[in-house]
Amino acid sequence: MCSRRDFLTKVAAGLSASAIRPAWALAADPPEIKSPLNGPIGLQLYSLREFLKSDVPGTLAKVRALGFREVEGAGLWRQTAAGLRAALDAAGLRCPSAHMNFERLRDDTAGAFAEAKALGASWVVCPWIPHDKAGFTRDDAVKAAEAFNRFGKAAQDAGLRFGYHCHGYEFIPSTEGTLFDTLAGATDKTLVTFQIDVFHAYRGGADPAQLIEKPGRPAGRQEGRHVDVLPGGREHRPVRPHPAEPGLPGGAHALAAARFASLPFTPV
Repeated sequence: MCSRRDFLTKVAAGLSASAIRPAWALAADPPEIKSPLNGPIGLQLYSLREFLKSDVPGTLAKVRALGFREVEGAGLWRQTAAGLRAALDAAGLRCPSAHMNFERLRDDTAGAFAEAKALGASWVVCPWIPHDKAGFTRDDAVKAAEAFNRFGKAAQDAGLRFGYHCHGYEFIPSTEGTLFDTLAGATDKTLVTFQIDVFHAYRGGADPAQLIEKPGRPAGRQEGRHVDVLPGGREHRPVRPHPAEPGLPGGAHALAAARFASLPFTPV
């Protein structure tokens, strides 16, 4: 028979355990998102930038409630790196990859990598190459490749991996095929990988599946993919089906080779 003292001791222990458990562990936790892709599905936090500006903990809790377990970083949202990491931990979210802009990587490489590590990331991705409004040029691609090789070497020395996220402006003709080919050919394959944004690649005129799978392209140099969801009311054209799996679009089939996929989306 349990004595009053034993009962009160057990209750106190239970309350103490509850107090240190994160909020997501106390609430009904939805199942993790599953898909045909070979790896977890994450959410690019830039998608929720308007919400994160005012409520980091609440927004991250909602991300967890949607079934996500991984996110990709895109800034600190007025937090310190340690503070954002604590908020991610409290929400039960992992951050294996973080976007860092070109200027930050150029001017504060060590600081950018320290921030990524503080968030728990092992990948740093540059999401944009600065260029004139007149358009992206071959000279831009060549100079970016030189910078990416430096960033990639510094990342390797810091125990990280470096990649570039395409945005569609790279897929215009060049001597090497397209400017994306120019960029890929001028970067060191041991130092620089690519994060293929299926929507932006397609919108820029490339076939995402062919881009990923065609020999001579950066196949084997990609660890993550992005699948953008186009906001309602705008033109959307489907990616070609993959012959091996007719029910799965070619771009999505190509995603299956990635270790993780990040899903940006427009909230409605």
